[in-house]
Amino acid sequence: MSGNGFLAVDWGTTNRRAYRIVDGEVVATEQDGLGVRSIGVGGFPAEVDALRQRHAGLPVLLAGMVGSNRGWMDTGYVEPSATLADLATAVARPADDVVIVPGVKRIANGRADVMRGEEVQLLGAAAAGMTPPNALLCQPGTHCKWAWLNNGALADFVTAMTGEMFDLLKNHALIGQEMIGRVSADAAFRAGVAESARADLLASLFGIRSASLLGLRDRTDMASYASGLLIGADCRAHGGAGDVHLLADPGLGSLYSCAIEELGGSVRMIDSQAAFVAGAIRLWELL
Repeated sequence: MSGNGFLAVDWGTTNRRAYRIVDGEVVATEQDGLGVRSIGVGGFPAEVDALRQRHAGLPVLLAGMVGSNRGWMDTGYVEPSATLADLATAVARPADDVVIVPGVKRIANGRADVMRGEEVQLLGAAAAGMTPPNALLCQPGTHCKWAWLNNGALADFVTAMTGEMFDLLKNHALIGQEMIGRVSADAAFRAGVAESARADLLASLFGIRSASLLGLRDRTDMASYASGLLIGADCRAHGGAGDVHLLADPGLGSLYSCAIEELGGSVRMIDSQAAFVAGAIRLWELL
């Protein structure tokens, strides 16, 4: 698209981050808690107009849950092997100077999977040379994404409910009362990673309760142990014993790095915000 600049917005369920990009450089950013679930019915046009007014009326590229059936409009999905060109071809245009990036879907062997927003980061990392064209990428979070790039395209991916499962267990399960203490990449976390080798996750989780009752493990270690167990199982299932490019904040990054290294793998850290910006810039060039 023409013009000297644009806004790239990563708009998730609970948070929103906007990047003002001029001549390929980020000149301003803003972040707030106005995720899509904070916007009332019919409220997206006014919210986007307000955002644009704060940034010189620039056109805007929106990615993430704003393009879902809970957002401004459902933009649908492209399929693997997806490229940035495929995303650019399928963007929706709900208003003048506004485009919304579609998500990516995968249906194989009776299992369905989707992503929205992560595709810009994952493909942006490859486009900017932050990863090789053939690579395994991991983006931890409430729903952890594992993605396989092939010749720079998003060839396959899988989503694991790792972070959400930890929160559910801690706040709603019987073992939650044992999961006290700070989570860190400590000895208890590594013990949880080792326990995940049993490949009997449900029994291992109940073992948290038993170990506390029998005094086999300090309760202050249990949160770290449970986190190691879940993240260890996640990494074992999805290639975490190999070379993994990790797009994560420092907290989750340290946990996943520890688990991957415990499994004999290696980690290369990627700046997820820089990856998103790189993907957004390339998308804008393709529009």
